[in-house]
Amino acid sequence: MKRPWILLVDDEPTVLRALRVALEAQDYVVTAVLSGEDALARITNSAFDLVLLDLGLPGMSGFDVIRRARVLFPTLPIIVLSAQGEDAAKVEALDLGADDYVSKPFSVRELLARVRVALRHAESAAGARAESSWLERGSIRLDLAEHSATVRGEVVSLTRTQFALLACFMRHPGRLLTHRAIVTEVWGDPDAAAADNLRVQISQLRRRIEQDPRHPALIVTEPGLGYRFLST
Repeated sequence: MKRPWILLVDDEPTVLRALRVALEAQDYVVTAVLSGEDALARITNSAFDLVLLDLGLPGMSGFDVIRRARVLFPTLPIIVLSAQGEDAAKVEALDLGADDYVSKPFSVRELLARVRVALRHAESAAGARAESSWLERGSIRLDLAEHSATVRGEVVSLTRTQFALLACFMRHPGRLLTHRAIVTEVWGDPDAAAADNLRVQISQLRRRIEQDPRHPALIVTEPGLGYRFLST
């Protein structure tokens, strides 16, 4: 079985050493670099399974690495390592294409859990792309050709917008999606829907698919950042 290959990018050598030891102890293959320029060069010329990326890098920033990496490899999982309290930076990184973030200081256990989830979702998404006529996540199945939805074995009636929203979430299981990312994918224009309109649409969708819409377990809110779809 192929061991996942992770690129670790941080400008603090002590952080690199500690994280490398923790990741290699979990049987990951790790390449560690100190700069954004080196990171982008490695991404361009190698076949990594996941990138762990600090935003505050000297020279080329983590934002620039995400922006350029996404042009080359749209589906490469990228987890951002960011300082606590930098919500605006997290949102910008997510809008540029990062899949998730872990706030510093973080526990190694939390980081390893996020890595496992990102790798698992990347593998699942690859399988979903191969089955382009339908999407299935946990108890929810969408037939994209017939525009039909089944939740826990029951057919559910969805409007066109609700169906598109649910498909968007199901294409990115576990990934934190910002308002801008959702609106861009569903409406095709980042300025097509106001934040309040999106909240209303998601609230209505929750009433169709959640067992308890007041305490959603499928589409969960990340306050100040966006939403995350958790398949069951």
